[in-house]
Amino acid sequence: SLEEAAREVRYSFLSRVAESVGASAVAVGHTADDHIETVLMHLLRGSGTRGLRGLLPINRYRPFLLPSPLMGEEQKVRVKRRSGGSDLTVIRPLLEMTRAETAAFCRARRLKPRIDSSNLSAEPFRNRVRRFLIPELRQYNPRVDEALRRTAAIAADDLDFIDQAVARFWPGIVHERNGALVIDKKGLSALPPALKRYLLRRAVESALGSLKDIEAGHIEDLLGALEKPAGKVLGLPLGLTFTVEHDRYVLAKNPASLCPFPPLEGETALDIPGLTRVSGWTIAANVLSPSEVASNADDLTAYLDFARTGSRLFVRAPLPDDSFQPLGMAGFKKLNRFMIDARVPRSWRRFIPVVVSPEQVLWVVGYRIDERLKVTGRTLKVLRLEFRPR
Repeated sequence: SLEEAAREVRYSFLSRVAESVGASAVAVGHTADDHIETVLMHLLRGSGTRGLRGLLPINRYRPFLLPSPLMGEEQKVRVKRRSGGSDLTVIRPLLEMTRAETAAFCRARRLKPRIDSSNLSAEPFRNRVRRFLIPELRQYNPRVDEALRRTAAIAADDLDFIDQAVARFWPGIVHERNGALVIDKKGLSALPPALKRYLLRRAVESALGSLKDIEAGHIEDLLGALEKPAGKVLGLPLGLTFTVEHDRYVLAKNPASLCPFPPLEGETALDIPGLTRVSGWTIAANVLSPSEVASNADDLTAYLDFARTGSRLFVRAPLPDDSFQPLGMAGFKKLNRFMIDARVPRSWRRFIPVVVSPEQVLWVVGYRIDERLKVTGRTLKVLRLEFRPR
C-alpha cells in the first residue's frame, strides 16, 4: 500500500542518517493513540498474538532489502547497498502519552508541530480506524483505550516467554546447511502448537532476513503442511519454499542446494578402464579379479559382474521410464518409485547419476545396483566403478 511504501522510505531515510552521523538509535514520536490504533489494525488483519503487541518502546527496524543469513558475503554487501541502510534501533519515548497530552504540551510552550496533511484523509486504513472505529468502540466501553493497552502488554509478556522457549529448542531442531534451513521433523512434532508456530515464524525470518510480506496466514499454512506426505512443497513470498521430506522439513529458496550430487547434462560414455570427467564428477572404472573386491565400499563405489555389464556403459540423469531390479528384490521397480521408497528428496531426484548400458539401468549411484549384475561365486571379472565429486 501507499502507507507501507511511505513507511519504508521514511525508515530507510532515518537508517541512512543514523548511520552517517554515528547515531545508535532514532527517537520517533508515536503516542499511546498510535499504539492502540496499531493493535486494532493488526487485530482486524488477523495478524495473531504478535500483532496484538502493537508498538514497542524499543525495537529494531530492518530495511525492506535486508541481507539474509543464508546469502553469501558478496550478495549480502550488494543487498545492503541497495537497501540504503542497515538495521536501525527505534525508540518511542512518547508511547505512554496520549496525542491530546502532546498537543497540550505544545500549546503550553507555544510550539507549532507540523501536521501531515494525509492525516486529514479518510482513505488510509489507519485514519479510518482513528476517526471512525475508535470513537464507535468508546460508545461500548469508554475505557477501551486502556483495555487495548492492557491487552497489548499481556501479549508482549506472553511473546517474550514464547520467544525464550523457542530460543532454547532452536539449536536442537533447526540447522543451516548449504543455504537452507533444515528442520528436524521429530523434534518439531514434539513441541506444542504455540511453539511450533513461533519456531516456524523465526525460521522464515531467518531465511528471508525479515518478515516483510509474511502474514499470519502463511505461518498457519506452514503448520497445516507439517502433516502432509513427503514431497509436498509450499510456496511462500519472495521465492521461499517449504518442502516436506521423510524425516525433515527444508526451508530454502533452492531446496536442491542440499543435494550432494552435482547436476548432470546429457549422456556421457564411460572409459573402461580409465577415468571419465563429467559435470562435477570424476568416475574411475577398473576391471578386477574377485579377490580384489573390497568389503568396505561406500555408497559411491559399486562392484558389478563385468561379464554381464559389458564395457559399453554411460552415465546420465534419470529418465521418466527408467526401471530396474534393485539388489535384493525379485521383481522390477520403476526408478521414480524406487527413489520415493528410498526416501530420496524430490528436489534431489533429477541429480542422481544413473549408470546404464544400452539395454538396462545398472546402478542408481549412491543407492542400489541391479540384482542381476551383482558379484557372485561364478563371477570371473569384476567392474569397479567409483564416483567422486570434483
